[in-house]
Amino acid sequence: MGKLKFEGIRTVILDYDGTIHDSTRNYIHAFEQAYAFLVEAGHAAPRDWADAEITKWLGYSSKAMWENFMPDLDEEIRAHASKMIGQILFEKAQTGQAVLYPGALETLQALKEKGYRLVFLSNCSRAYMEAHRESFNLDRYFDGMYCTEDFDFIPKYEIFESIQAVFPGGYLIVGDRFQDIEVAEHHPVRTVGCRYGFGFPGELDSADMLIGDIRELNDLL
Repeated sequence: MGKLKFEGIRTVILDYDGTIHDSTRNYIHAFEQAYAFLVEAGHAAPRDWADAEITKWLGYSSKAMWENFMPDLDEEIRAHASKMIGQILFEKAQTGQAVLYPGALETLQALKEKGYRLVFLSNCSRAYMEAHRESFNLDRYFDGMYCTEDFDFIPKYEIFESIQAVFPGGYLIVGDRFQDIEVAEHHPVRTVGCRYGFGFPGELDSADMLIGDIRELNDLL
């Protein structure tokens, strides 16, 4: 059934955080550091955060995250806190502290060997993308790499048009958040939702298929 559903796919577009990269611990650490700065500077009240309250922001662009998290925060302060998070995540990748989900690179390699074109599409900064490109030698697997910062943080379904202009159809989008699955509301693409990522219950309901492990992707295609 799975293979039949995804017949005709030639280009597989993959989200990164929560799909390939398990950014849980590094993002929680970076968020807590940035929030401590806001508290110390008198811009936020001290409080403890549950992990799920923090990781729910993974999958958002930094711009969308801050607009939703603390919309009334002064723009300059917001920019500083956002930069703190970005810098910590960048340094973690640069120093080999980033962690991929088990089997992630092997799955990408298997799909590449089957002849699929693989595209990286993440709500991240260029510096973050480049640090991970280097850390995991992602050019070995991806035919194209796109980060939302290069497009002024517009939604993924709009960036898809740029990918569509370069890579052949049919298309499959793989991701763990609604920002990935909603591409199918605007374009004729198939979708696979990653239940092991950072999405909330119901967020992936409209996906064509759900997987609990990145390695299942190799069985579907």
